[in-house]
Amino acid sequence: METSKVIAIVLGGGAGSRLYPLTASRSKPAVPIAGKYRLVDIPISNCINSSLNRILVLTQFNSASLNRHIKNTYQFSIFSKGFVDILAAEQTPDNPKWFQGTADAVRQSLRHIVNYDFEYVLILSGDQLYQMDFAEMIDNHIAKGADISIATIPVVERDAPEFGILKSNDEQTITSFIEKPSKNILPEWISDTGEAMKAQGKRYLASMGIYVFSRKLLFDLLENENKEATDFGKEIIPGSIEKYTVVSFQYDGYWTDIGNIHSFFDANLSLTLDLPPFNLFDNQKTVYSHARMLPPAKISGTTLEKTIIAEGSIINASRIENSVIGIRSRIGHGSTVVSCYIMGNDFYETLGDIESNSGKNIPKLGIGDRCYIKNAIVDKNCRIGNDVRINGGNHLSNADHSLYSVKDGIVVIKKGAVLPDGFII
Repeated sequence: METSKVIAIVLGGGAGSRLYPLTASRSKPAVPIAGKYRLVDIPISNCINSSLNRILVLTQFNSASLNRHIKNTYQFSIFSKGFVDILAAEQTPDNPKWFQGTADAVRQSLRHIVNYDFEYVLILSGDQLYQMDFAEMIDNHIAKGADISIATIPVVERDAPEFGILKSNDEQTITSFIEKPSKNILPEWISDTGEAMKAQGKRYLASMGIYVFSRKLLFDLLENENKEATDFGKEIIPGSIEKYTVVSFQYDGYWTDIGNIHSFFDANLSLTLDLPPFNLFDNQKTVYSHARMLPPAKISGTTLEKTIIAEGSIINASRIENSVIGIRSRIGHGSTVVSCYIMGNDFYETLGDIESNSGKNIPKLGIGDRCYIKNAIVDKNCRIGNDVRINGGNHLSNADHSLYSVKDGIVVIKKGAVLPDGFII
């Protein structure tokens, strides 16, 4: 495949309300994952690993930190034609509206995209966790003579109503598509997903929201045929199946849509397993991110069990298990952390800052002494005092407070929150 014929577009997403409060001050693709990356690093890294290095990121909502991260991270050699550029939503004389959906975001950006030389457009979501070779998908698109290709993944019956479900023939040409089918009609949508997938109960083909369009068709669909359509999954794709050759490219690896706090929490904690479904330790599938000049983590007197600790951390805790500890984290003496994602901090406090804050009864940045924290997400730059007890679980009702939220039993400490000594949740 000639990768020079492809341009990739990463959709920056909307308000991300289901991931609130993590999206209160940042866009969904800018949410930190795995202690040192951001969600947008996943599709960009997959592109780079697939030898695709012309990437546009469409941004709109709460995008300052996302824009800054992309600008500071992805800089190719001056001898390369590669780039990761931001296309921010803009109001123009002929279109005063912001992006109304995935298709509308691409439509409004066509005036910029048209200036690039390409034959195929790869459209990606900025909030999914997976490792995929896009070159294979594009080769398949060309070999099948497809107008549109959709990356699909087999799912079980329980998950099928959450997705766009499709059926394809023996040539992998998609013959029908339904968005989020109700359970009573699911038996009509069973597909031959292969013996290995059927053995796992994965008998339905779900759209991953990853598309390849041939250039001319994309422009025709958005500018002429479907001028009012705002969404690919709900409008553009279903309307194209009878008119064009729409092909399924089945992916059998790990993929998860970071749709809500629960899926985000599970995806991060699964990284601590002995054989994690998403492999950060793969020579061929590097996950790229902002290169920070941080010291190694320093750990003293701590029992660690199934835990990832990012660089720059200072850990004096008693025990940490089944947890992800992010950059520049500080955890005090005698503290226990169980099944948590601690995002870490953006800076270190100086000794002068610590002394000054101590006089004002402001806790140090990080987690204090003798704390017990379980089933929680601690956002960036939080100050948790001594003897704080956070015990997440199904016994807690969903709630939103000034310092924290509770969703599905998971306690989310809000970015920059200050929890005084002895605070209990």
